Amino acid sequence: MSTQSVHRSDDSAEKKPNQVSVSVDGVEQHVPAGTYLVSDFKRLIGVDPNKELDEIIHGEFKPLDDNAKITIEQHEKFVSHVRTGRSS
Repeated sequence: MSTQSVHRSDDSAEKKPNQVSVSVDGVEQHVPAGTYLVSDFKRLIGVDPNKELDEIIHGEFKPLDDNAKITIEQHEKFVSHVRTGRSS
């Protein structure tokens, strides 16, 4: 048997996209850094599409529109919640 075709597992870690840490509803998750459509980001982090997603910035809740874009860099914090009253 030849050992020339053996690959080291640590080589594959270098090829993964840049993973960053975010907090969603108090739970730390690791996602690829980048820019996402909010609805796609919600799917990635496991938030029900029927819920709203807010980003917490300096202690303030900033609602995110599902059709807006968001850039994930590192340590962003989010909370999901039931959609609140809308006018009909």
